[in-house]
Amino acid sequence: MNVDWGKASTSDITVFYPGTASMEWILGRKHGGKRAFTKGDRCVECHGEETETIGQLIVSGESEKELEPNLIPGKRGSIPVTINATHDDEYLYLRFNWADGDHAPVPFVEGGKMDPENPMKLAFMVATDEVEYADRAGCWGTCHADADEMPFAPENQALKDSELAARLDLSAGVTKYLTESRTKIELKGRRGKALGGWDKLKSEGDLTAAMAANQYMDLVRYKSGADEVEDGQIMAERTMHGGQGAEVEASLKAGTWSVVVKRKLKSDQPGDVSIEPGKLYNFGFAIHDDFTNGRYHHVSLGYKLALDDDQAEINAVKQ
Repeated sequence: MNVDWGKASTSDITVFYPGTASMEWILGRKHGGKRAFTKGDRCVECHGEETETIGQLIVSGESEKELEPNLIPGKRGSIPVTINATHDDEYLYLRFNWADGDHAPVPFVEGGKMDPENPMKLAFMVATDEVEYADRAGCWGTCHADADEMPFAPENQALKDSELAARLDLSAGVTKYLTESRTKIELKGRRGKALGGWDKLKSEGDLTAAMAANQYMDLVRYKSGADEVEDGQIMAERTMHGGQGAEVEASLKAGTWSVVVKRKLKSDQPGDVSIEPGKLYNFGFAIHDDFTNGRYHHVSLGYKLALDDDQAEINAVKQ
């Protein structure tokens, strides 16, 4: 990729281990920032300087909120990441750099590696303000308490018996989804009710209308072992349908990962978010390091992405 990184902006963002902290937890009674969040405060405004501390409390099991029942000894709680951002007339370029960590074998997985084929995976999401909570929480609005491996994940038999098996891909459990795709999300859990709303799927007509209203999150994911780029969106579920795609160059040299993503600014493909000058977009990213999978990743808070706008935490400066 012919990019002059000397013209790019630089942002330092620490991703952290979230454990089972879901959107329902953020909006629940155990989260002291619930009131501020519901009034419109962004997560980064309260927690931007303490992500390292939060990650360590959760990954070590020291958190009083008991957000990680399955401890992985030696797993790091956070990863400092440097992001360089730039663009030309056609493409957005993002470069992610971070230090590789020591291997921490997973005690509840044979061989100690959840995804032995992929030492690292990186994903990012982009959304407009039409997605509820995206302006404050970034991609956290896609994470629910009844997703696979989360505290209220339904049993496999319940998934097989559900009439929704004909409309959703439940073969690997409940994937990420947005509130806009459900008729109700259980937040309080009173009388033994499970948190979340995986089985409260709206009608196909409502889902189509939500997509037309930009109520989805564009998702790009890179798998290092397979050297594979996936493109899709999250709305009723995580769907990797192709979209416009992206180019990725990744390397691990002298203990440092470097992942460069080249993505078209504009797209006519369903599920893609076109990035235009003069607009702020909601952005979040995640890293699966050390052969991990599922929810055992490191995630960012919600940030703003823009072209040539220093109001955005990730400001792509023109080449």
